[in-house]
Amino acid sequence: MTTGATRSTSDFELTRLSMGRVAEAVSQGTTYLETKTGYGLDIENEARSARIASTVADEVTYLGAHLVPAGADAEEYTDLVCGPMLAAVRPFVRWADVFCERGAFTEDQSRRVLQACRDAGLGLRVHGNQLGEGPGVRLAVEFGAASVDHVNYLSAADVDALAASWSGWDAGTGTGRGTGNRGTVATCLPACDLSTRQPLAPGRELLDAGVQLALASNCNPGTSYTSSMAFCVTTAVLQMRLSVHEAVRAATYGGALALGRESGNDVDGERAVGSIAVGHRADLHLLNAPSATHLAYRPGIPLTHAVWRAGVRAR
Repeated sequence: MTTGATRSTSDFELTRLSMGRVAEAVSQGTTYLETKTGYGLDIENEARSARIASTVADEVTYLGAHLVPAGADAEEYTDLVCGPMLAAVRPFVRWADVFCERGAFTEDQSRRVLQACRDAGLGLRVHGNQLGEGPGVRLAVEFGAASVDHVNYLSAADVDALAASWSGWDAGTGTGRGTGNRGTVATCLPACDLSTRQPLAPGRELLDAGVQLALASNCNPGTSYTSSMAFCVTTAVLQMRLSVHEAVRAATYGGALALGRESGNDVDGERAVGSIAVGHRADLHLLNAPSATHLAYRPGIPLTHAVWRAGVRAR
């Protein structure tokens, strides 16, 4: 349904709707946004989605490997994702993603997508382990993906692999594993989990194992139609057993890690986001509350007093 609606909507209307989603998120304190393609699922509409997204979002991820379109051959569609479609979206995106899950892309197909996108110079992430245990987390770690999203169903080996990817990482200095590489962030999507009635991702277990965690809204019209990061923080505290500090860190610094933006020395020289420090981008969310604890203590209550985005008052 969403794919059909995306294909039939004009550039003007897609841009207007996208700008509205961004404005809604910013008004609630979100100051840096990543969005994905994945609702066009043909060359023309994936390229169009990427181009429009690049005009409204801070980061764009290519998710042509979201689902195999109805009636298409899975192997032929994977060839398309790895070839002409990738070439068409490449000027507009920094990242690539693949939904490695039953009913979506197999391990072999996902590997082909990740390899092709890495060869094209894109950073990688994976949709993995949302509907059951599977190869998504293992592939993400193997390919050095920046993040693996969902992570609802994890084996002990999955947790160990994610933790090992951060072995030696020093969050204070931004160095790790002797190579300077980041590990693979586990991105939890609590609003999506509640909407789809999936078990919440084991955020407490992941943190205790030494995995770096991010929280994200996964705002989309099918499974998580909210841009409220306050709601995600609240859920992480009340249902996932994170402390307020851990949940806020995952929603800010953790998100920056997942996007490779926690340090000011990144590929394009952009200022760091996700934390308040000298030289970082001035992204600030001021709450009308005595402390951030009220995000969990007063769930559902609008607490945003003011928002600054890149030093400019946005609300």
